[in-house]
Amino acid sequence: MEYLRAFVIGGAICAVGQVLLDFTKLTPARVLVMFVTLGVILGAVGVYGPLVDYAGEGASVPLTGFGYLMAKGTREAVQEDGLLGAFSGGLKAGSAGIAAAVFFGYLAALFSKSGDKS
Repeated sequence: MEYLRAFVIGGAICAVGQVLLDFTKLTPARVLVMFVTLGVILGAVGVYGPLVDYAGEGASVPLTGFGYLMAKGTREAVQEDGLLGAFSGGLKAGSAGIAAAVFFGYLAALFSKSGDKS
């Protein structure tokens, strides 16, 4: 049941993003920024935390989950370290995901043939 909830919630978040890309003039970069910002806002008002508890990785993995994670890390770091935590908390909380993205992006670049899109 846990996997089904994660699949449905994560799929719904991704489907909203795909609908925005297909039926609006929003660029992928704007949708990315919108989703990360939405994760921060929903986390701040207390909505995204219970969604993560309910859906697990289905809510943590999409871009909204990244925004929520960075905001949560910043909030916790500010409580522990004061103002310095505002600058370091988000990156500390999201560092594993950022490092994984860089690492796997590098691996993909090693094993793929680069070329012009045109």
